[in-house]
Amino acid sequence: MLLGMSPLAAVAADLDIKDPWVRGTVSGQQATGAFMEITSKSGAVLVGAASPAAGVSEIHEMKMDGGVMKMRAIPRLDLPAGKPVVLGPGGYHVMLMSLKQPLKKGDTVPLTLQVEGKDKQVETIKVEAKVRDLTASAAPATEPKH
Repeated sequence: MLLGMSPLAAVAADLDIKDPWVRGTVSGQQATGAFMEITSKSGAVLVGAASPAAGVSEIHEMKMDGGVMKMRAIPRLDLPAGKPVVLGPGGYHVMLMSLKQPLKKGDTVPLTLQVEGKDKQVETIKVEAKVRDLTASAAPATEPKH
C-alpha cells in the first residue's frame, strides 16, 4: 500500500539544512545563537523556531545602523528558491534565550523550525545542532567524519 507524501515531508524535502550548530555557553550565561545554512528548492519563509534547551527562541538579525551593530527579532526570514540563506554569527540567527542549562561543546541541541511553504501552510522541521566551543565564530573548514 502506498501512502501519499505528508505536508511535513513535502516541506522537509524542499529544504536542505547544512551544518546546524550552536555556540557553547558558560555557567550563568542565559543566551546563545544557533546557526546553519538553509536552502529551499521552491521558496519558503522561516517564521519561527523553538528548542527545549531554551525558554525563548526567536529569529534575529544583526546589521549596521548608523555605524552601530544592532540586533533585533524579526518575524519572518525569506528563503528564496534555490538560494542558500546563511544563519551565522554577525547576521541572521536563531537566538536561544532563557537557557535551561549551560551548553557544552559536543552536546546536541534539538531545534524545531517553523517554515511556511508557498501554500501558506506552516510546517515544523526538526534539526539536531551540535554545540561548538563558546569562541566559535564560523563553520570549521572541515568536519571530522566518524
